Amino acid sequence: MSGPFEPRAATDIAQLIADYPLAWLVSRAFHASPLPLLAETDARGAVVALVGHCALRNAIVADFRADPHGLILFNGPAGYVPTALLSRLDWAPTWNYAVLRFTVEVEFIGDETRDAIEQLVAKMEGGGWSTASLGPRYEKMLDQIIAFRAHVRSVEHSFKLGQDESVEGFGEIVAGHSDRTLAKWMEGQR
Repeated sequence: MSGPFEPRAATDIAQLIADYPLAWLVSRAFHASPLPLLAETDARGAVVALVGHCALRNAIVADFRADPHGLILFNGPAGYVPTALLSRLDWAPTWNYAVLRFTVEVEFIGDETRDAIEQLVAKMEGGGWSTASLGPRYEKMLDQIIAFRAHVRSVEHSFKLGQDESVEGFGEIVAGHSDRTLAKWMEGQR
């Protein structure tokens, strides 16, 4: 990967998804749903698919059954960088961010719905809650949900996290920015 706003490694893309799993799934018919997704990666750590689930009544289900092509959009860390953080008077404010855009083909995997939900619950709850606590309600819910695997066909990304700043300016931004998560991501991309 090259260029000023490229992630340092393929694993940075998977990390953004892990840290910010809520994404917009958009069909060619322009229906869109915000859904939490989990990344499937290859041996190098590159994202090859995204797995999620949605209600069968969601308009995107009919859309993707008719045409499996779509987009998935992730927003990672982001924040305004004010002039007050820098000692240079001729420096202009900016916005730092990390975003992903995947072109995908969606495949419905109804027989994996339970597993997709369980994987998401395990990630989000960290063992603190289980679908078993839903009792018989869980089986009724499963009848109205379908899992999908969005196979990645291409990815575009921009990790604009201060890589174009001078060493001194970058240091001032990282040291003084109020969003410490954004500052940590900036440090990771320098």
